[in-house]
Amino acid sequence: MIFRQITQADSELYLNLIHDAYQSVEQMGIHFAAATADLDTIKKHIDSNGVYAVQKSGKVMSTLSIRFPWGNNPGPYGLPHLGWFATDPEHKGEGFGRLLMEWVERSILIEQLKLPAVTLGTAESHPWLIKVYKQHGYREIGQANLGHGHTTIYLEKVLDQGRYEDWQKRNKK
Repeated sequence: MIFRQITQADSELYLNLIHDAYQSVEQMGIHFAAATADLDTIKKHIDSNGVYAVQKSGKVMSTLSIRFPWGNNPGPYGLPHLGWFATDPEHKGEGFGRLLMEWVERSILIEQLKLPAVTLGTAESHPWLIKVYKQHGYREIGQANLGHGHTTIYLEKVLDQGRYEDWQKRNKK
């Protein structure tokens, strides 16, 4: 397996994977922006975010993006925010998403960016995602109605307790 960053050269491949992966979520009546992204949106997303993939035998199996607080679509809590998490539906349940998330957390968020914590959001009505994120160390920290037909539940994972405590002290208003 290879873990790598998605580039503009991967735009069409990334678009197809995102659409395929989010099709089942759309069928549940849950509308995420990634599900209807066009090629121009995909290219802007790659330019503005850290987009990572795991591939096996030359095929991208799963992708995950990091939105940055200083970017054009920051997360709601002043921390990097994970999103556009997608796994090829033909390989759903094979652990590629879990492996990618663990690699991104360890190699990018902790070792490279030295983050105190990270956030993500998902639809309250999704039948299993909140439970899965909680099993991987995330905890609920808030919710919002963003006008997409569902309530978004925000979750946070502390990656380094000491850095997190320091970050909290600096960010008290």
